[in-house]
Amino acid sequence: MKDVRIQKVLSEQGVCSRRAAEQIIREGRVKLNGRPVSVGDKMDTHRDLLTVDGQRIYIPKAQEYTYLMMNKPRGFITTTSDERGRKTVMDLLADLPVRVFPIGRLDKDSEGMLLFTNDGNFANLLTHPSHGVSKLYRVTVRPHATEEQILQLTQGVQLDDGSMTQPAVIQVVLDEPERTVMEMTIREGKNRQIRRMCEAVGLEVVRLRRNAMGAVKLGMLQPGQYRELTRSEINALRAAAVKGKAKARTISQQQAAEQRKTAKAMKQNRKPARPQRGKKPSRG
Repeated sequence: MKDVRIQKVLSEQGVCSRRAAEQIIREGRVKLNGRPVSVGDKMDTHRDLLTVDGQRIYIPKAQEYTYLMMNKPRGFITTTSDERGRKTVMDLLADLPVRVFPIGRLDKDSEGMLLFTNDGNFANLLTHPSHGVSKLYRVTVRPHATEEQILQLTQGVQLDDGSMTQPAVIQVVLDEPERTVMEMTIREGKNRQIRRMCEAVGLEVVRLRRNAMGAVKLGMLQPGQYRELTRSEINALRAAAVKGKAKARTISQQQAAEQRKTAKAMKQNRKPARPQRGKKPSRG
């Protein structure tokens, strides 16, 4: 593809965000065919050679896109590299012949479904907040979760940064005196969201596993193992993102209509009442 902005290419290939790409371009770390580039420069993705810090950025053709599912084990961080030398999920893909990057994140102590690709558009489709792809987690908390705490989580809670979460769907799987096991479905992707939601209502997460995204399930995939997504799974994820965006648009339109209705009613209530005209005295 010709005339594609270089910061867009770097973002789509999972090197960094567009804003970060602009910064490393300014620092002179990005070169096109051996020459430093400027912010806003474009390239031919089929012919030009793009490097960052001397390392070539491989840009696959559409038919070479890769889509993977991993059962992430505990103890691995979700990043393509770590300056502190910690184990990353990329260590589990060392034998993979193509370069991919994770879609979204699972924190170090979380486990379960983690998707990878080298298709930037697909990754954005699944992670953009407006698309609201559902994610199913199996969550073990302690102490025992009360009905009131579960009700709070289903209605949405205020996090430590002041933001409010959207309502969650919760099903209690196991209820014991010292712990509760729940299945929680959310449509957001805030940093460490499930843990922060539980902390907000006084619960500690002791185990967290993501079991599904949209209609695609983790299944029997063992910890540390990965496999390619099937064509039907890829299509199902795309469909979930499109459906989620349409639903979000409908809700937004409904909320806007309600706000206009409320504003109109308030405006009418603020209008002063028109004084009644006094009757003229009759002539005798």
